[in-house]
Amino acid sequence: MKTSAMFDLSGSVAVVTGGNGGIGRGIALGLAEAGASVAIFGRNGEKNQRVLSELKAIGVPAIAVSVDVTNRAGLEPALAKVQSELGGIDILVNNAGNVSLSGGVLNEKPEDWDNVIETQLNAVFLLSKLAARSMLSRKHGKIINIGSMYSFFGSGLIPSYSAAKGAIVQLTKSMAIELAPHNIQVNAIAPGWIETDMTAPVHTMPLNDEILARTPAGRWGQPEEVAGTAVYLASRASDFVTGTTIRVDGGYAIR
Repeated sequence: MKTSAMFDLSGSVAVVTGGNGGIGRGIALGLAEAGASVAIFGRNGEKNQRVLSELKAIGVPAIAVSVDVTNRAGLEPALAKVQSELGGIDILVNNAGNVSLSGGVLNEKPEDWDNVIETQLNAVFLLSKLAARSMLSRKHGKIINIGSMYSFFGSGLIPSYSAAKGAIVQLTKSMAIELAPHNIQVNAIAPGWIETDMTAPVHTMPLNDEILARTPAGRWGQPEEVAGTAVYLASRASDFVTGTTIRVDGGYAIR
């Protein structure tokens, strides 16, 4: 098989949660450019439509589904809509995220902790469980979870986010073991400091200087720079790769 064919996603159906902005948008567009039909999940209807227009301009079938991943009752109908309109789900990218900049466990409210864990971890478990059922019947599938540098490093400012992202690495490994016999690969991407709406406040904090000093690339990453890794993990090129977490961080983690 030619190398280019190994990365061709034509005929595949992908779901990207939080696909209406930031890293999710970058991944959604990257998968579409590789030929996949793409469904984005997001809460903001205006942002959904904006990215949907970009996807359709690429020329692939695409839909936007208004859904809050913390609404458990809405997850199965959302996936059913994708399967009805685009076909069986081949690729699931669990990207939807939020953060509570609480300043630490002494300050963080239990309700904020619960919301972050529900968004960043529980929804990943539930959506993966549902999507895997569709993949099982066709003996093929790719699940890609989005971790973080805080999957590896602790944070005194955002403990719920750090806890959830650390758990993502272990959940990825556990699902990879379970689903490998069914030809379903489960991997994670751990982005470094990427310029998004969620990370924008950091640019005005002293932490920004620390990030730039620690990152050998000497800059923040762009959402589209995560897309290539996502395309690889969604493609046949990664059929013998499972349970791993790939860092896309400009070298941040090596110091």
